[in-house]
Amino acid sequence: MKLSVDVAAVCLQRKLVSRDDGDDLQVCTSKNPTCCTKKMEERYQIAAEQDIQQVLQTSSATLKFLISHNAAAFQETFEMLIRLAENYTSTLFCNAYRTMAAEATAHVQEFFTDVGLFLFGADVSTEEFVNRFFDTLFPVVYNHVINPGPTDISLEYAECLRVARRDIRPFGNIPRKAIGEMGRSLLPSRTFLQALNLGIEVINTTDHLHFSRDCSRALLRMQYCPHCQGLMLSKPCMGYCLNTLRGCLAGLAEVDLHWRGYIQSLEELSGALSGARGIEHVLLNFHSLVRDALGQAGINGPQVSQQVNKICGPPVRKPKQSPACSLDQNKDNHGLKMFSRDSEEALSSRRKALLGRLRPYRAFYGGLADQLCGNQLAAADGRPCWNGEDVVRSYTHRVVGSGIKAQSENPEVKVKGTDPVISQIIDKLKHIIQLLQGKSFPKYDRWDLQQAGSGGGDEQISGDCDDEDGCGESGSGEFKRVLKMTDRGGEEQQGGEVQHLTLDVPFSILPVIAFIIHFR
Repeated sequence: MKLSVDVAAVCLQRKLVSRDDGDDLQVCTSKNPTCCTKKMEERYQIAAEQDIQQVLQTSSATLKFLISHNAAAFQETFEMLIRLAENYTSTLFCNAYRTMAAEATAHVQEFFTDVGLFLFGADVSTEEFVNRFFDTLFPVVYNHVINPGPTDISLEYAECLRVARRDIRPFGNIPRKAIGEMGRSLLPSRTFLQALNLGIEVINTTDHLHFSRDCSRALLRMQYCPHCQGLMLSKPCMGYCLNTLRGCLAGLAEVDLHWRGYIQSLEELSGALSGARGIEHVLLNFHSLVRDALGQAGINGPQVSQQVNKICGPPVRKPKQSPACSLDQNKDNHGLKMFSRDSEEALSSRRKALLGRLRPYRAFYGGLADQLCGNQLAAADGRPCWNGEDVVRSYTHRVVGSGIKAQSENPEVKVKGTDPVISQIIDKLKHIIQLLQGKSFPKYDRWDLQQAGSGGGDEQISGDCDDEDGCGESGSGEFKRVLKMTDRGGEEQQGGEVQHLTLDVPFSILPVIAFIIHFR
């Protein structure tokens, strides 16, 4: 903006010169006297592009902050959720299976590292890392629960057990249930985060458009050519402004349909992110599945031992080296202190609030040219205005519509086609819409938006196993929790206070939580 002000000052300080002095002008030609030179015209053209880019960035600033702020908040919350779920599972071993806790918690840590990698976009499979967890857990459980002895099994024997776990099935159908639950909860949340990050990429791309030569000249003519005639305060006519910006922003209008689909698909995904399918429910109850798997292995111990002897032979042992539980009570305390009882905002509430605030932006790209002209660039109705050549009472040319096809009859800007960069961003929007709708996913990772709906929270996840398989509900039942969100700064924060996450749990589990989390 400083450049345009400087140029205007130069023009004002000069006296209008003869028309011959403007013969070398390329765009701001006029029958009237001019104070512009070719060099000034070039500077004005740079200023015109900079001004429009700044206007674009200002118009999208609130939308960009809304998406980026929530993307960061959701990622931070998911990280804390993973860490808390890991602590729950490790605490299960330390409290109930202390002799094998040190070995088991190493596998627990590896499992939740895989959960985080998958959730934040790494190319890993939920089926693979769930199976890997139970594969590596089986030798530990065999050594300490199914066939305990005064010495540990050898590394070679442990490897045989690891490889044979899927054939022996010591944990019944619980691994299969865990694969289904993890896929149906993690994949929608992963896609949700990917979609938010793509939203930021779309806005960054459209905020920094590369204008064609025809567009740059049209912007110059609309914004700064009147300055060459000393008309420093004139604004373009509304129709003239619309034609110019609809031509320059024709590619953005092509984004409109896909941007609408993007926001609609985010809304439709909401049902798959909550209730029994939600990441909160599944991760914070994963330790219950592990507990039931250990109980199933104990019940099936004799049969499992017979199968192990057939496949791996009798146990080969070595001197006992299993250390005792060494769970660090202060581990992750800095991050987990965010899980406080003071927060009032749940994950589902945050999602609903975000989607509610995104809804008015569904038509953002379709009406962008109209918004910019109506809000700040064009002259008010009935006022004298600039039509590209002179100050007039009204603009007489036809006003074209939005989009590439409508520009064929645009009298102000020649539009040749969609910018390849815009075409690329449209392709990315199409792809993320497919992902948000749950299409083309692996067997265990699909979710059904029709079944989930807005009230999918009460529906149980899997019918893959029954009580015989050892994956039914345990006598103590599942923990019922409400995970609350943190909000550091931004529009959601009020009164300078930081909102925190909280857990709503039965009284019986409070000692365990007190062990893990030190509230502020």
